Amino acid sequence: MFRLASDLRVYLHRAPIDFRAGINSLAIVVEQSMRLDPFQRAVFAFCNRRRDRVKLLIYDRSGFWMLLKRLEADRFHWPRSQEAVLTLTTEELHWLLDGIDIAAVRRHPLRQYQSVGSVRPGAEGPARKLDRQGDRLCAQSMGLSDPLHQ
Repeated sequence: MFRLASDLRVYLHRAPIDFRAGINSLAIVVEQSMRLDPFQRAVFAFCNRRRDRVKLLIYDRSGFWMLLKRLEADRFHWPRSQEAVLTLTTEELHWLLDGIDIAAVRRHPLRQYQSVGSVRPGAEGPARKLDRQGDRLCAQSMGLSDPLHQ
């Protein structure tokens, strides 16, 4: 359907709002309740009490956009948190709009290494370990002796 730019900030108003609110009312909620600038390069997301509707407020240099999504039979998995305002990535917002429970999504942990060859002196890094295993398998497949034991 539509995709938001990945560099946009996304702020989610966790508490439900009165969905009769229009652009001006939502901009006031952003300023007064969320304590954020409604004119910044960001998306502000709101839901209703039944969690079957979401409104997005976006300012794009010349005016506000207000987008509404209404579900016919399902509910949005709105995040539960103690914080009044949650910060999401645009990817997480798209997941939320697609019906994915973002609280249940788990990513692989971020791995950072000092070097490709080794993590610390005397230890092998992940790339070197894979190279040694690959060398062994390649030698075996060609009928050669193990290059690591020569």
